[in-house]
Amino acid sequence: MVSPAIVLRRCRLIGAAADDWVDIAIAQDKIIAIAPQFPAQAPTEIDVAGQLVSPPFVESHIHLDSVLTAGQPRWNRSGTLFEGIEIWRDRKQNLSREDVKARAIAALKQQAEQGVLFVRTHADVSEKKLIALQSLLEVREAVKDWITLQVVAFPQDGIYTSPGNEALLEEALKLGADAVGGIPHYELTREDGVRSVHRIFELAEKYNRLIDIHCDEIDDDQSRFLEVVVAQAIQTGMGRQVTASHTTAFATYNNAYALKLMGFLQRTAINFIANPLINITLQGRTDTYPKRRGVTRVKELWQAGQNVSLGHDCIQDPWYSLGTGNMLDVAWMAVHVCQMTGTDEINACYDMVTQQGANTLSLNEAYGLAVNKPANIIILDASDRYEAICRRPVVRTVIAQGQILAQTQPAITQWKR
Repeated sequence: MVSPAIVLRRCRLIGAAADDWVDIAIAQDKIIAIAPQFPAQAPTEIDVAGQLVSPPFVESHIHLDSVLTAGQPRWNRSGTLFEGIEIWRDRKQNLSREDVKARAIAALKQQAEQGVLFVRTHADVSEKKLIALQSLLEVREAVKDWITLQVVAFPQDGIYTSPGNEALLEEALKLGADAVGGIPHYELTREDGVRSVHRIFELAEKYNRLIDIHCDEIDDDQSRFLEVVVAQAIQTGMGRQVTASHTTAFATYNNAYALKLMGFLQRTAINFIANPLINITLQGRTDTYPKRRGVTRVKELWQAGQNVSLGHDCIQDPWYSLGTGNMLDVAWMAVHVCQMTGTDEINACYDMVTQQGANTLSLNEAYGLAVNKPANIIILDASDRYEAICRRPVVRTVIAQGQILAQTQPAITQWKR
C-alpha cells in the first residue's frame, strides 16, 4: 500500500451513527483507505474527534464576472432583476481582464475557505470583446490546482435582442466555455424565446457542451419556457446534460398546469437549480399582498425525484448586495423559503449543496468520499447535516486534491460571570 501523506482520525461520515467513526487515509491526491482504524501513521494527522467529514460544497450557480460590484456605478433602488440588468449593462462597459480576474479569484478564495471546491459560473457573452468570458477562462486555469471551475457562456441580454449576440455565444463555445446558456424570458418575443432554446440545444450538440438556461426567472405565470426546455430534453435525449436555473415562474403556475408539467418531467432527467437568497429577494417586487416567495417548487421537485441543487447566484453585485459565499447560508434559506423543516427535508437541503450539486455539474467520478476518489474533503464543526444547517458552523479544514488548503479555528466565547 502507498504510504499516506495525511490521515484523518475519528471521522463521522454523513449518515453515520454517533459512535461509528472511521479513519480516512490520503496519498498524493487520492483517498486510499476508509477504515475503522487505519494502522499506518502519516506525516500529517488530524484528530477529527467525531466531527462531520463531508465531500465539499458545490456552488451550482454564480456570476463571478459581476461579484463584488455592489453600488457600481449605482445601487439597485427597485431591487428588481431588470434594474440589475440595466446597472450591469453600464458597469460592464468598464470591464477589464484585471478587474474581472481579481474580483473572481477573491470570491473563489472566500468560497473555498468555507468549503466550496466545485463552482459553476456564468460569464456574460453579450459584450463584444468577450472580456468576462475570456477572463473567467483564465481564472479557471489559474485556480485548477485547488478548485474546479465550470464556465457557462451566458448571453445576459438575450441571443436575439441585438445583432451579433448569437455569433458571440458560439464564439464563446469555440474559446472553451464548458456549457451554453440562455435567457429565453428576456428575448423580445415568445417566439424568439422558443427559438433561443432550440438554438442552445443545437450548439450544445454541435460542441458537446452542457446546457444551463436561466429559465422563467420572472413572476409572470405565462412565462412557460420550461416546457420548451423539457420538450427539447425529451426529444434529444440530453436530459442529464441539461439544467434549468431559477424557474421562479413555476411557483406561480396554476396547479393544473404545474401538475401536467411535473408529469412531463418524469420522462427526462433534467437538473434544476434554485437560488433561494436571490430568488426571494428579487421576485415578488411588484406584488402588494399576499407576496409570492418567488422560489421554484423545490420540495415538490425533490419529492418527485428530480435532481435539485442550490446556488448563491450573486455575491455583492447589482442584483444582490449581500452574501459571503457560504453555501450553508443558501441551504439554511432553502429550509425556510421552501418549508423543508422535516429532518429528511433538512438533510435534503444539505445534499442540494453537495451531492446533488455534483450531479448538476456532471462531476461523476470526480466527487464523493470513497476509496480511489480524488481527496476533496471538508471537516465541519458539527455532528451531522442538521447541526451544520442549524448553526452554520465554520469549516475547520478544507482539503483540495489531497492538500490542506485552508484551516479555520472556531470562535471561542468566554463567559465573564
